[in-house]
Amino acid sequence: MRLSRQQLADNEAQIRAAMTRLLSGDIPAGGKCDVKTLAAIAGVDRTAFYGSRPYARLREEFGQQLRELLDAGERPDPRDAQVTRLKDEITRLKERLARSDATIGELTTFRDQALARLAVQHTEITRLRQEVRLAAGIRRLPAPSRQEQHLS
Repeated sequence: MRLSRQQLADNEAQIRAAMTRLLSGDIPAGGKCDVKTLAAIAGVDRTAFYGSRPYARLREEFGQQLRELLDAGERPDPRDAQVTRLKDEITRLKERLARSDATIGELTTFRDQALARLAVQHTEITRLRQEVRLAAGIRRLPAPSRQEQHLS
């Protein structure tokens, strides 16, 4: 079915209104800032935006305006902004995790070295105590028996 000039003009006006709505961030639930949602809002068949169809230039115009907004740092689709924010957060968290892993590695090495040093020091202290006992030639007296304890 061929569309009259008036129908084409009306559809183009609806498409432009839908473009403005989408690019301003008014995106319907379940939609995105894309041609599919643009066609749905405007009430036009999506295939009319492709090839040599009547609204192909509007699709190109929509794409250009969307790129300009994105280049300016604006995100008309809040989900796109959320995805970008979450990707940035994931990158920060991965960096933080890598730093934490490095710190844990350093602390584990330090702990292992400290335990090894403590073990060596303990062995040295035990050896020195043994040497002192032997060098002094001191003998221990036997512990008094229970009977001897009662007599005193």
